[in-house]
Amino acid sequence: MGRGPASDACRPCGAAALSAFVDTNVLIRHLTGDPPEMAARATAALAAAEELLLADLVVAECVYMLESFYEVGREKVAELMRAAIALPSIKTVDSASLRRALEVYEVDRLDFAEAYLVAHAEATGVASVLSFDQSIDLVATVTRQEP
Repeated sequence: MGRGPASDACRPCGAAALSAFVDTNVLIRHLTGDPPEMAARATAALAAAEELLLADLVVAECVYMLESFYEVGREKVAELMRAAIALPSIKTVDSASLRRALEVYEVDRLDFAEAYLVAHAEATGVASVLSFDQSIDLVATVTRQEP
């Protein structure tokens, strides 16, 4: 406990240690090239790192930033985020669910948060989402329950 370095007791023997978590701003700079000097540094850091953990929350924030601030279309956002997840240095907790969330976001046109819930409902076998958002009804693999 405490604020010291985390123990690596739960890491399998021989597994490489993650060097850092990657933040939204680094991925956004890399994906957009904006501003050029920071983008070059971000791209170099992503290429040089052995293993960086990409948190699901950062993926969601990247989707939001690309859509809102950069006004990137949904299909391009999904393409960019799939490319980010596929970078050799990037590790995620559940890349299959993130890729499925991006597919639902792109194809079924759900907001990313709802697409993420759908992907996890499918992956866990729960197959149900409690929500007022009727867009979830567009996905045949899950059932939406309304409160």
